[in-house]
Parts: sequence; structure tokens; C-alpha cells
Amino acid sequence: MDEKQLQESFSWARSQVFSSYNNILAYYQAKNCLEYARGSSLLDMPCGDGTLTAMLAPHFSRVVGIDASSKHLALAKETLPNAEFHEALIEDFSTTEKFSTITMLNILEHVIDPVMVLKKSSQLLTDDGVLIVHVPNAHAINRKLAVLMGTLTECEELSPFDIHVAGHRRSYTLDTLTADIQKAGLNIISSGGVFYKSLSTPQIDWFLKNGPWEEGGFGWGRVGETEQKDWRAEFCRASYELGKQYPNECNVISVCVTR
Repeated sequence: MDEKQLQESFSWARSQVFSSYNNILAYYQAKNCLEYARGSSLLDMPCGDGTLTAMLAPHFSRVVGIDASSKHLALAKETLPNAEFHEALIEDFSTTEKFSTITMLNILEHVIDPVMVLKKSSQLLTDDGVLIVHVPNAHAINRKLAVLMGTLTECEELSPFDIHVAGHRRSYTLDTLTADIQKAGLNIISSGGVFYKSLSTPQIDWFLKNGPWEEGGFGWGRVGETEQKDWRAEFCRASYELGKQYPNECNVISVCVTR
């Protein structure tokens, strides 16, 4: 099986697998990206099913998405019929066009040679462009809990879901991601974390769907308050804000890079 066939074989799609949490995480990943984005052109690779691309697209006049999976691209094209999409591995994609913002969200953990992919991607930047990289964090607090529980032997261990459904080849910490970026000859201008995730993905997905979000009394909110809030939304917002304070324990590591 060649690399493209391998990528086609993975069933994970953000809008279809644990979608309650993954769509919320996508919203906050997009929010993080837009804090650092530059210019009017966006290259999103891989674009996956287009969930994140659609959140970013309104802020750019030119949107291009790349993905190796024809199944994911079909979903992306339905979501963003006016964007331009290419079916290709990042390693094989070629264009003379330059982009002011390139997003590489949740991909370096998948590729064969992440340093080469970083180098290649940076060559598609305009002179003042930025490359925004997100990777899952091996040291996320839920993974530290999993080690203490015994469901992982170490934080860096890849679970069967990581390997066979999501198609991960490696796990990252901020230190190991920084090392790969430095090997690629690139400069990190900022780094941080996205979303303080205290439960595993299946658990938090269930909690977001079924949690007691409208409970009064001592469940959510202050006793005696008359103001009603969307406590589910407030929980997610607070988890994003808390993640800024504890980036090394977040679900996702974020770095903004220049050439």
C-alpha cells in the first residue's frame, strides 16, 4: 500500500468522529489561528473534511485546501463550494503560488518525514507570511491522568485509536515540536496551547452531549442568581482560556512560524 492509499484508509473525520468535541476543538483551533494569521490568502493543508477550513475562510479572499483523502475532500467541497481544493499528499503538492497564511493543523503526527514537510510548506509562504502548526499534545492533562490510571504506559504512547483510526505515526510535546521546526531552519515567533481537556476524547464528547448543563443550585452558576447562561458554552470558553495559562497541558500545541 502506498502512502496515499494508506491515508485514504483512515476513517477519522472531524465532523463524523466524536463530533461534539471535535467541532468545538476546531472552533478554538480556528480562533487560535486567526490570532496570528496574516494577509488575504490561506493555504490549509491538510483541509480534511473542511470543518476548520470553513471557520477560517471568511477571513481570507483566497482559500486553497489540500488533502490526500478523496473522501475528506468530497465533504470539504460540499462545505466550501467556492474554495479551491487539490487531492494530493503535502509531499507531492506543487504550485508557484505563495500564501500569506499557511495552516498545518494536526498533520505532522501523520507524515513520514515532518522536517521535510515543514521545509516544503515554508517555501510556499510569502516573504512576510506565517506558517501556523498545531499538533496533539502528548503531555495533555488527560493523557497524564491516563498514565496514572494505567490505560497508557507513558504519555508518548500511541493508542490503538491513534494508530488505526487517526493514523498517527508519532506523538509530540512542545520540546519535540520545537526541535523539528529548528531542524527545518524555521523561526518560532509564538507558541501556546489550545483547550485544557481534562477527559479523554470519548469521555468529553459524551459529557458535552449529556452533561447537566442546565442544572441549577450547586451544579452550575451561583446559588440565587437569576441570570441564565449557556453553561456548556461557558465551560468550553473557560477551558480555552485556562489552556492559555497552562499550554504544556493542553489538548493541542500551537506554534506560529516564519522563514
